[in-house]
Amino acid sequence: MPYKYIIIGGSAGSFQTVTNILSALPADFSMPVFLCLHRLKHVRSGFVEALSIKSNLKVVEPNDKEFIRQHKVYLAPANYHMYFELGNYIALSTEPSVNHSRPSIDISFASAAYAYKSKLIGIMLSGANKDGAYGMKQVKENGGLTIVQDPDECQVRTMTSAAISATKIDHVFKVEEIITFLKDLYKK
Repeated sequence: MPYKYIIIGGSAGSFQTVTNILSALPADFSMPVFLCLHRLKHVRSGFVEALSIKSNLKVVEPNDKEFIRQHKVYLAPANYHMYFELGNYIALSTEPSVNHSRPSIDISFASAAYAYKSKLIGIMLSGANKDGAYGMKQVKENGGLTIVQDPDECQVRTMTSAAISATKIDHVFKVEEIITFLKDLYKK
């Protein structure tokens, strides 16, 4: 299997989709999953717990310089940018917001694209701003696979439409198709 990492970005309207994806992945799904979701800056608890209820994989908010392990879901902490470093580490930063967002999907996707190249799958979900479009372009330009939730299915289509405009997306899928695609990867 050529892919080793999955990164998912989303904002308004993406939470239910993320929980649907996580609930469909089996407990022995080996690829680390990175989530960069826009969320309230000052709400520090509840998000991991809400995702964990549905997920078969362990969901964590990583610490700075945490080593990335298989069989885990890493959620960008509230009010931190999440970067990926060579050597398979996560770095956290409180640098200024990008696209009015911290965590910024663009930062996480571009960093993952640089670190993981063709081993990365980037998935963009529903959202209300253009954060992530540049990041998806970086995933594509670094040889990764790009998937966008069908804008017609999104609660808010701005984010997915911006990604489609920014680069040639490999797949535009409905949520069920995203889930099927990831489960088929697991079988390989």
